[in-house]
Amino acid sequence: MSSFQLEDFVAGWIGGTASVIVGHPLDTVKTRLQAGVGYGNTLSCIRMVYRRESVFGFFKGMAFPLASIAVYNSVVFGVFSNIRRFLGQHHCGEPEASPHHSLSDLLLASMVAGVVSVGLGGPVDLIKIRLQMQTQPFQEASLGWKSRAVAFGEQPAYQGPVHCIATIVRSEGLSGLYRGASAMLLRDVPGYCLYFIPYVFLTEWITPEARAGPSPCTMLLAGGVAGAISWGTATPMDVVKSRLQADGVYLNKYKGVLDCISQSYQQEGLKVFFRGITVNAVRGFPTSAAMFLGYELSLQALRGDHSVTSP
Repeated sequence: MSSFQLEDFVAGWIGGTASVIVGHPLDTVKTRLQAGVGYGNTLSCIRMVYRRESVFGFFKGMAFPLASIAVYNSVVFGVFSNIRRFLGQHHCGEPEASPHHSLSDLLLASMVAGVVSVGLGGPVDLIKIRLQMQTQPFQEASLGWKSRAVAFGEQPAYQGPVHCIATIVRSEGLSGLYRGASAMLLRDVPGYCLYFIPYVFLTEWITPEARAGPSPCTMLLAGGVAGAISWGTATPMDVVKSRLQADGVYLNKYKGVLDCISQSYQQEGLKVFFRGITVNAVRGFPTSAAMFLGYELSLQALRGDHSVTSP
């Protein structure tokens, strides 16, 4: 039996689409809190975005993630599932014969998925954040950095995803699309370990031995908890990544990961690295619940098998 299965990628695409629709409004709030200025706490940020941009402000930049993050999640879930299956076959010949998974196999598969996610998702995340941040309050008079765009209140820096990509490539080269990739790598490799592994063990723990696979409620609960754990613990590096990727909409402030950490700490203290942790954890629950539920149910439908277990 071949270890490679295309259905994992298709199911990941369907789950990714569901997760974007559910999570994008809170993702916008999270990005504004981490990389914007003048937003205060989560509720203050929500009020300010709504007052200035109406409800549509929460969906700013959603078209690009909807088209691309679904593909991104398809690759991440496909890579994780196929590598875990390959490792299982290597160790015991028939991984499907046992519902239990080796921690070392899950750890390695998660780490590879995290590395792959940066290569594919770095530009996607960058464009999304640039589009989300271009209407942030901009106070050039109080800052000593050189502006590369118009001040807040005038024409936005980017007119859409394609214009954003073209502007970045023209001004920064192709490498500009991977701004913040090192911070994303430091976030995603451990982040995916704390995403897939808790989900797998939670579904195994909750599902009765008499059942062939987890129920939809188990998928929702385990997926939501895994997402909250992963995003909550990833917040410090997520803050650094968001700041590095937002850097360049109006300013060129940071020289790299260490410079971003140093400047952020000196100006705002240790608490800055936990900015948005509440919205990250809250957003992580429904987003990941939708992702795993969409993935698992799609996989069942594609295989015609109603006993599909964790990815």
